[in-house]
Amino acid sequence: MDNCKAIVFDAYGTLFDVHTVTEKCELIFPRLGGKISNTWRQKQLEYTWLRSLMGRYEDFWEVTRDALVFTLKEQKVEWSDEALSDILNEYLHLKPYNEVPAALGKLQVQGKQLAVLSNGTPHMLQSVIRHAGLASKFSYVISVDERKIFKPFMDVYQLAPDKLGVHKEEVLFISSNPWDVSGAKVFGFQVCWINRFDKQFDELGVEPDVVVRTLDELAEKLQREG
Repeated sequence: MDNCKAIVFDAYGTLFDVHTVTEKCELIFPRLGGKISNTWRQKQLEYTWLRSLMGRYEDFWEVTRDALVFTLKEQKVEWSDEALSDILNEYLHLKPYNEVPAALGKLQVQGKQLAVLSNGTPHMLQSVIRHAGLASKFSYVISVDERKIFKPFMDVYQLAPDKLGVHKEEVLFISSNPWDVSGAKVFGFQVCWINRFDKQFDELGVEPDVVVRTLDELAEKLQREG
């Protein structure tokens, strides 16, 4: 990657496995864990886009809660406030993908600033990063809550170069979400798509600069490039 001075990561689905919640969902609603997790994630994303378009911002915690309530209603299951809270709180303790801690260490020693830019609230992000033992890896953890609108709104991406003190062209942005990679590319970042599950990239008129299957694959590539 050309003249890369900072590496900025999406959080959910990129560093942290959002389907960590499946186990808790399955425990409370047997045989529905996977279905609940998948629908919940899809509605969560849809609600960020819809709220941004409508100018009706609620923070990511509320969006995540609303998406879960929709999902449980769609499944026609009954739940208590305690069960809802138990499932929702799993978002504070999502597990990182297996290679992430070591790969972040490899990137850190290469001398580039590492940061997170996420839709998550500051509390959500600090909690999940701290729980995973990754707090020391990042110079900045940046939430869209500062702008009261979600990615891929262009102004949100500007938070990263502003905080890191670099030009946008000097940022390598990493995400597993094609819509997020596309937004970052349109904004002017160099972009890397982590395609862990052999997905098809979205047809939005842009392409990632590099595609890898895992974060350690990217760390090794950057190390080779020096």
